[in-house]
Amino acid sequence: MNQLSGGFADPARDAAQAFRAVLEAMARPGTIQTVAGGRVPGLSGAAATVLLTLTDATTPLHLAGGFATDDIGRWIAFHIGAPLVAAGDAVFALGTWDDLQPVTRFGIGQPSYPDRSATLIVETADLSNQGPRLTGPGIRDSIRLSLPETDAFRANRALFPLGFDTILTCGDRLAALPRTTIVEDV
Repeated sequence: MNQLSGGFADPARDAAQAFRAVLEAMARPGTIQTVAGGRVPGLSGAAATVLLTLTDATTPLHLAGGFATDDIGRWIAFHIGAPLVAAGDAVFALGTWDDLQPVTRFGIGQPSYPDRSATLIVETADLSNQGPRLTGPGIRDSIRLSLPETDAFRANRALFPLGFDTILTCGDRLAALPRTTIVEDV
């Protein structure tokens, strides 16, 4: 596979379906959605699909750790055109949880503009409805979600309305953890 392949086969339909899945995941934190369309060596299909759906040539993107490769950079340049930037300048950041540390280097917005924060796309080895308990807006009672840790997400929630949002990806699946979500160890 080269940087010319790996995009949406039917861009309008695939992007609309992926956008709907990401919106559903953000509106219902902890629910796991399946997406398809993006393919690039070194990234899960879900992460590639999120990048194709939510980023473009005006979206500063940070690639962390092992994701800052020439192959991924060329794929992004061809399919998305997003400028690659330092962590503090990113609107989106991609990496494993360990790669993205410390998360305090990413934008959390400003009191007048809380929407000017980063969204972290976190590649995970496992994505399941097991682990810490989530409550808050969009969650009927509670739901569980496998998270890489809980302390950082609790600290992030304490910053509300500021804070970063998170999209967890694994294979062809994704789940979201907006800054409004309350995370509790069980």
